[in-house]
Amino acid sequence: MSEIIDGVREAMALLVGLDPALLQILRLSLTISLSAALAAAVVGLPLGAVLATCEFPGRGLLILVANALLGLPPVVVGLALYLALSRSGPLGELGLLFTPAAMVLAQFLLALPIVAALSHRAMRAVWLSYGDEMRMDGLDISHRIRHVLAIGRLGAVTAGLAGFGRSISEVGAILIVGGNIAGFTRTATTAITLETSEGHFGFALALGLVLVAISVAVSGAAFIIEARLRGAASWEFT
Repeated sequence: MSEIIDGVREAMALLVGLDPALLQILRLSLTISLSAALAAAVVGLPLGAVLATCEFPGRGLLILVANALLGLPPVVVGLALYLALSRSGPLGELGLLFTPAAMVLAQFLLALPIVAALSHRAMRAVWLSYGDEMRMDGLDISHRIRHVLAIGRLGAVTAGLAGFGRSISEVGAILIVGGNIAGFTRTATTAITLETSEGHFGFALALGLVLVAISVAVSGAAFIIEARLRGAASWEFT
């Protein structure tokens, strides 16, 4: 019990004192996760809209793959990337292994299926409601995508935040391709794993508390955005 109390005290001291090592790790974590989530949103949201509004050969297979990859094991992604980025791999010449760029790529690959699948589900509902009108107006694919994403912006926001949540909580894949190098590729999740294994519970707990705070902040932001968008939508139709 005393060990737990000591760990909590140390964590509070680190947070209140804005420990430089703690801040560096959190800064890197947010940079990597936000970059991966943004890239996943840029690719995944339009992809989901295309799958929802367009008919083409292989569409059903792509939808199946996107949904099947929702539960993709992170360590499998990490292993595949490690083999691809290693010196003997096809992308070894890029020199990305054990760099933040490789970690962004790993998180992007894990977040993309989530964003695309959730985007498809949300935009499919929009298309079923407004698709006939868009066809009658003669909208091309690009205009269809923009319209369904605008109408289904609540679903788009949810999908984007889900991608960020997947990124910020990732540990397995980025541990493999990043190497958990102090001051270079050590993020909050990989640092928690290391510090816990070494018995440094205070530092690990401080990082964990910040991650929980980020999770609550993201959920709160999603709620506020949804409330405002619903209010704007109701205003438009009154």
